[in-house]
Amino acid sequence: MRILSRLAVALVAFGSAVLLSSCGTMGGGGTASSSNYHVIAHRPHDPSKVEVKLSLATQNVYVMEGDRLLMAAKTNVGKPGAATPTGDFHIYNKDKTRRRQSEPDRGYPMAYWCEFAPAYGFHEGFVHPYPHTHGCVRMHREAAARLFALTRIGTPVHIRQSLPEDSEYGKQVTPLDQSKDPDPPRSVLLSPSWFKDPPGPLLVD
Repeated sequence: MRILSRLAVALVAFGSAVLLSSCGTMGGGGTASSSNYHVIAHRPHDPSKVEVKLSLATQNVYVMEGDRLLMAAKTNVGKPGAATPTGDFHIYNKDKTRRRQSEPDRGYPMAYWCEFAPAYGFHEGFVHPYPHTHGCVRMHREAAARLFALTRIGTPVHIRQSLPEDSEYGKQVTPLDQSKDPDPPRSVLLSPSWFKDPPGPLLVD
């Protein structure tokens, strides 16, 4: 019975993490959990016009095609002393199956990696409601997979303390708190199946 209870806890943890995993919905609402968070991303008409805009104050990312909003989502940015850099960048490296290369936690998945500065990138990871990373930008699996699909090598990235999009689109971003989500078993984290896309089409017309 005790073994079955532990297995049930592990499966619940795994289910939560697979839907989100460690490291907005276009339609408001209360704070989402790992299991009910969903992001809609629209297919761009011209992929060369796509830009990524990140607001550190709100921890919101906005993917734009000119004046057209393609996706808005909650992220998790760098904590004090390890801030996410501000400025204008370009995505120059993408790796869907990237893993952490250094200790501690060597091998930990950093899926949907989109690097915009040396050692700084967007990737799947647990999203906290306050700045918590070492400078990278963590995103729920739902959002990270869609950002990966929306961007390409050369896509501009603009990071500011605040953005005009905060007032225009900020209310469309569903709050997200994964700070208490448990890690799935290490065997699951290290499995190649970890990098499976979330269900459904990543981009919609």
